[in-house]
Amino acid sequence: MISGREFASGLEHHGFDFFTGVPCSLIEDLIAVLERGRQPYVAAVREDSAVGLAAGAWLGGRRPVVLMQNSGLGTSLNALASLSLMYGFPALLLVTWRGFGGKDAPEHILMGEISPPLLDLLGVPHRVLAVDSLHRDLAWARAEMESRMQPVALLVPPRVVETGAVHVSAESGAAPESLAARHDPTPRLPVPAMSRLAALGIALKAVGDDPVVHANGYICRESFSVADRPQSFYMIGSMGLAGAIGLGLALARPEVRTVVFDGDGNLLMNLGILAMIGGRRTLNLLHLVFDNEVYGSTGNQASPSREVRLDRLAAGAGYRTVAAVTTAGELEGTLHSARTAEGPHFVLIKVTREEAEAPRIPYSPAALRDRFRAAVLGR
Repeated sequence: MISGREFASGLEHHGFDFFTGVPCSLIEDLIAVLERGRQPYVAAVREDSAVGLAAGAWLGGRRPVVLMQNSGLGTSLNALASLSLMYGFPALLLVTWRGFGGKDAPEHILMGEISPPLLDLLGVPHRVLAVDSLHRDLAWARAEMESRMQPVALLVPPRVVETGAVHVSAESGAAPESLAARHDPTPRLPVPAMSRLAALGIALKAVGDDPVVHANGYICRESFSVADRPQSFYMIGSMGLAGAIGLGLALARPEVRTVVFDGDGNLLMNLGILAMIGGRRTLNLLHLVFDNEVYGSTGNQASPSREVRLDRLAAGAGYRTVAAVTTAGELEGTLHSARTAEGPHFVLIKVTREEAEAPRIPYSPAALRDRFRAAVLGR
């Protein structure tokens, strides 16, 4: 397999000098090396934002690379079509190929099948990276993107790039303290005193039989390990949409208190939902964000939430009540108050980066859909 260091060295050797994207576990070692490298690596909250960054970097004289999972290829379609391809902005798209060969979790199968045809429809030349083709493919990518003046793509299947060999530090990519101080002159929250698993246990006990929409990732798996319930909708894909699903449910069933278990990376991918929720004078919705400041499912790459107080964004968006907690006692008191007052409510729950050993959700997507809807409509 190609090591992260070898991959990063190859990119630099072929003149690539600006890196941005959304992480994927298939290339976690590469990202870990890039985060500590000489060239800039910018963690993007969405793949289409990364496409925009790459365009700006090229205008500034750089040779950019956009890293994304193939699910992010779908997110990027409009940015690629109406920006990169229309104007002619060269970039290398490193697209990890989840669902390759039809072998993966359910949320990756369809995108795995259609990733090459999507690139064909866009008119983006592409190759499939192999263990022995790194330098040939990087040389091809640079030549093609610069002769065509447009993006080109390398699809990266599983087990081509090494993972787990490079220690990924949660401090990677963190802004210098002086920069953080300029942006955030008020005191930071105390260091978290509870794990996400502990916080989920407190939250599940507090919400009782309320329907809960779970953001995808370890929030689902750890919550399932604490207490599986028909009123829990576990998202196993569609990153960033938990708040939107919760808002739709709250509007459709205003007599039912809707709860959203969100994550920092998920929320950052769809920050506009804060205005859509907070802009309503009354809404029977409780929005909890479990913030560990990293993308846990892909290797603990740093999340921008370590430099941005998400509770302040929610306050600016107009949520009726906003709180930030770091201890179990604070969380219990805040949830008790929120459940007895008119919403919408936002609670930022700062948790440690500890991850529990938790099983994958054993239900099919259709089974999750049907049992949750029955639980909501049967109240």
